[in-house]
Amino acid sequence: MTQFIKTLLRDCIILGLILPGLLPATGFAQSTTMPEGSKFDHFMDRLEILEQKNHDLNLTAAKPISRKLAAQSAAQADSFRIASGASARYSFSKVDQSSLQELLMNNSEWAPGDQSAFKSKHPIFNTFYTTQANFVLVRDKDFFLTVDPVIQQLQSKESGNDQTVFLNSKGVTLRGQIGPHLGFSTYLTDNQERGPQFVMDRISEFSAVPGAGYYKPFKTTAVDYFDARGSIYFDVWKYFSVQFGYDKNFIGNGYRSLFLSDNAAPYTFLKLNTHIWKFNYQNIFMELVSQHALGDYEYPKKYAVVHHLSFDATKWLNLGLYENIVYSRAQYFDFSYLNPVIFLVAAQQENGSPDKTTAGLDFKANIAHSFQFYGQLIIDEFVLDQIRHYSCGWWGNKQGLQLGAKYINAFGLKNLDLQLETNIVRPYTYAHSDSVSSFSHYNQPMAHPLGANFGEVIAIARYQPAYRWNVEGKIIYYKQGVDSAGVNFGSNILENYNTRPRDYGFSIGSGIPAKCINISGLVSWECRENLFLELSAMYRKYSVNDPSGVYKSSNSTTITAGIRMNMFRRQYDY
Repeated sequence: MTQFIKTLLRDCIILGLILPGLLPATGFAQSTTMPEGSKFDHFMDRLEILEQKNHDLNLTAAKPISRKLAAQSAAQADSFRIASGASARYSFSKVDQSSLQELLMNNSEWAPGDQSAFKSKHPIFNTFYTTQANFVLVRDKDFFLTVDPVIQQLQSKESGNDQTVFLNSKGVTLRGQIGPHLGFSTYLTDNQERGPQFVMDRISEFSAVPGAGYYKPFKTTAVDYFDARGSIYFDVWKYFSVQFGYDKNFIGNGYRSLFLSDNAAPYTFLKLNTHIWKFNYQNIFMELVSQHALGDYEYPKKYAVVHHLSFDATKWLNLGLYENIVYSRAQYFDFSYLNPVIFLVAAQQENGSPDKTTAGLDFKANIAHSFQFYGQLIIDEFVLDQIRHYSCGWWGNKQGLQLGAKYINAFGLKNLDLQLETNIVRPYTYAHSDSVSSFSHYNQPMAHPLGANFGEVIAIARYQPAYRWNVEGKIIYYKQGVDSAGVNFGSNILENYNTRPRDYGFSIGSGIPAKCINISGLVSWECRENLFLELSAMYRKYSVNDPSGVYKSSNSTTITAGIRMNMFRRQYDY
């Protein structure tokens, strides 16, 4: 696999450096992508709904999106605001106008026009923070570079827990361009963490830190891990870009994704993206880590391929097609899955159908410059006769459904945004017959963090009363059927589905019924560019009602104060 990646990388770089010289260079250049958990994620959602008919923004189900696209969309929106004035069909609030300018400042390599407003009034030694957004910024004719510190310090108090709950993260992030066609980015942090007790229980059960990779014990009851990510980016042609990296991806328009989420650890991947007219077609070839026990040895590898085609059916309606396959081969990559066009099910059948294949549909509709409706349908197995007799509960009916809605400037109140989402996934979805080819990585689900066999409702309210202030409230409620006494009822996707207790009588929640409600609130103040002071609270109640009559319940209330800089906010939202 290493040799395969080297060969792919070499060939792509050759194409990226040579082919552009043979083609007209006008109108295209490479771009790095927005980081995970960017403070502009929600603003980009707002911008898309407000504009409603922006084809480029409507094609952003595949994330992260490029900095170039984000900056160009913000610049166009700002120009529209100025040109339209009071005659515009929709208006930008003062907070939105500030967010537009702030987005351009944080992506200055793509910001048009005069950038004097981005400069700092008091740079340090005339070298550091010469601009408000970046610790170091270098701009030359054929070279661009930013370097920034990464910090997150959280201190929490959890009810019923004598130990301090904390997160100590520190590191560096950088991005840059070399010439017009090659870009790069890196994110490195060292982390020590003791999460709330339910998080530490999860780490112990699955030998995995949520969202992270390899870890070691720290102070007996905490964990220590690196988060190291990096990518190179290059354009082969005007409509075709390539990213080779070690990072995460997300496909969807909701808070969760049933296709591919950023729940698991980073992984090695090669991404090909084609964006032309009203179409965006993405191929991701991934090397993943299979199930393993914690230890110092070479972890087993497996591979996955994801295809996602997104197209604007109308100016306000976007539709998508999704497919993926997960497989394991001893010591080699299966080149039959390398074709970026072939329907993966056909290739899998040619191989004798040994691998894990899923398909899906998604949609997104922007309505009245205020609403967005979205959804996903994931299909792991579809047998028409069993669908007709759905009430029989055949185990092989492995499907999932997401439906959601967003309402911005709710009830006429500027920058009050509401979101409601429901996710349901049947038992054994994402699992496989060999317990290796499940849709997982580093002992963690690659889609929804709960795995399968659950129904979930999420309600989120976000409000920006003023520029740099954010208030958020969130309620997550779910029911799940969990395993009992070693019996596999389909919630744990790492288990071999052939260990199921029967073939019929399965529904969402089959097994031992578990319920959870997670209520959280956040107040955040950006005291200076990309530096946040935050106060949050979380209440979580989890209960399991065993048929034997044993009722188990755990309640947790956590109060957290923290500071973070140039880093996504750590959340425990399950």
